[in-house]
Amino acid sequence: MRRVLKMQRRRNDTQKLEKKLYLRNVKKGGPSPISNTVLATVIEKAKELDVPKDIVERNIKRASEKGQEAYIEKFYEVYGYGGAGMVVEVLTDKINRSVAAIREVVKDCGGKMADPGSILFKFRRARVVNVKVADAEKDQLLGIALDVGAEDVIEPYLDEDDPEEDHSENYYKIVCSTSNYSEVLAKLREEGIPFEPDNGFELLPITAIEVDDEAMDLNKDLMSKLLELDDVDAVYTDQK
Repeated sequence: MRRVLKMQRRRNDTQKLEKKLYLRNVKKGGPSPISNTVLATVIEKAKELDVPKDIVERNIKRASEKGQEAYIEKFYEVYGYGGAGMVVEVLTDKINRSVAAIREVVKDCGGKMADPGSILFKFRRARVVNVKVADAEKDQLLGIALDVGAEDVIEPYLDEDDPEEDHSENYYKIVCSTSNYSEVLAKLREEGIPFEPDNGFELLPITAIEVDDEAMDLNKDLMSKLLELDDVDAVYTDQK
């Protein structure tokens, strides 16, 4: 099993479900969970989060309306510390507002905005199912991956200096193709293993960058502050 860096992502909440999960997935695959398997997974996740059914249905309807097409998916690239790069994923209805907020955070944290393509080429898109370290054994996930023909299972990078409780919040990543993604989800459900879907894709680094402790802490601070921005949905890094 390969080891790879952590990817920081905002936790699921009602606002994210409304703004990103429904909007993106309804636009790409349609409003029917029967034909749109990603949306079906999102709806199931909403149930786990105890989101009322009427809110789910209202969000799907809202995401289907023409006015929602004003939302645009954008990626901004950032130079962090120690040679690490970051890709900031944004879903916004006002690009100028989003980029201004990102630039301000990057400047305040001592990072640097990168030209388009300078960082993104270091990552690849993939369908990913995330499973908490505390919820499954790696051998169990490897067996599931082999059964359904998944591409890989990525083990999280665990910092020995981090508290033990922080380790349990890390995730294994089952890397899939679009064709076998639903099979992986079905197998995890069959085994009773909780999981988090990928909202359509994730960006995985091609090569991990090792940095010193000071750079690691500075990069973590930068990523954390970027994730606090309303328009930012995810921050991907190639830092180990």
